[in-house]
Amino acid sequence: MNIRRALATAVAAAVTAPVVMLSAGSAFADAQPPSQTQQKKPTVAELEKAAAAAKKAYEEALAAEESAKQAVAAATSDSSPLHVKAKAADKEAGAATAAKAVADKALSDAQFILDKLPADATAADRAAAQKALAEAKKDAEAAAAVEKTAVEKSKAAAEEAKDAEVAAFKALHTASEAVRTTRASKESADQALADAKKAAENPSCEPGSLLVSSVLTGLPSQLAAGTSAEFSLRITNGTDKAIARLRPFTYVWAADKGNHKVAPGLLHLQWSTAKSGGWKDVDSLHRAGVVENLAAGAHADVKLRLKLDAKTPAGQGFAFVAALNGEKPCDGSQPPLDKYPFEILAAGTKPGTQGKSTPDSKPQGGTSTTPVNTTSSGQLAATGSSSATPQLALAGGAALVVGAGAVAAVRRRRTDG
Repeated sequence: MNIRRALATAVAAAVTAPVVMLSAGSAFADAQPPSQTQQKKPTVAELEKAAAAAKKAYEEALAAEESAKQAVAAATSDSSPLHVKAKAADKEAGAATAAKAVADKALSDAQFILDKLPADATAADRAAAQKALAEAKKDAEAAAAVEKTAVEKSKAAAEEAKDAEVAAFKALHTASEAVRTTRASKESADQALADAKKAAENPSCEPGSLLVSSVLTGLPSQLAAGTSAEFSLRITNGTDKAIARLRPFTYVWAADKGNHKVAPGLLHLQWSTAKSGGWKDVDSLHRAGVVENLAAGAHADVKLRLKLDAKTPAGQGFAFVAALNGEKPCDGSQPPLDKYPFEILAAGTKPGTQGKSTPDSKPQGGTSTTPVNTTSSGQLAATGSSSATPQLALAGGAALVVGAGAVAAVRRRRTDG
């Protein structure tokens, strides 16, 4: 199973996973398990309609992007109306500047002639020189006004052409983003449809075919580095038939206050049952023993102990739990994992009295009227492994409440040599 398929399976499981609520009792309390429910999945016809709509939106976005590219080409072309207008205005401004230079030269010459008149110049010559100066001054002032108007017009035309180019590029960026978004939506819709069609061909492998809940009780809301806490994981068979073998899945994840993942070696998770002979470390696949022969409506409890190394940085932690069928890959509870948050305090800090951690997840759909028996008749095996046991692999990450990562889980089969 590749990563894309794994993530698609996790998405499908999110729709069909059983509802799990946290029991409000203290650690290891015999609390009433919740009722189970499954949310109705969209039909193949509905997914085909959604895929068609996503395809249409993508095609329209592509067309809009092409139009935006053409608009950019037009806006940046020298032959565009705004660029032609700007060039004409610039040419007009240049002519006005040249005319002003001529007028200024004439004014300077007229002033020079007046200043160089000899002292014995006749009154008529002096009057003529003064008149020429006045007319040259008037012409220079008019030329300056024309130049000012032409330069302002040229500047405005150039800015108008530039603004049009900027607007065209912005529109292209928006269109390209729409293409990226609609492409992703189309791919998701196509994948969901393909998965639904495959599931329809093999209904027995639909996620959530068994209603099995995994509920954590007694996990403190705060834990200080260098300390430990004991709590309980209850696996409940909410179906009408016995389950031969289940694997309790437990996983602890944490990040410091800078949203950096805490090294797994600082978080020590163990499990224990009456038959385990003491505390055992969870295995490399985060499994806490084996539940065997769990009758319909029954439950089995596993004690858990979390130890935080004294070097564990303060931050946010999450405990994830689930149940996997020990033999068949299509049975057992499905992702998403139920997660329970807890705050990690610095070493030496005394935890407050905020009570127990509650599930940081919400049920899918409504509630069921099917009761769940609170009497446990399941047997919890201490050790053991199957020659063909399903594994839970981490397939993706999602942002958590503190901006750190989380886990999406899917199962795969392993065949021992």
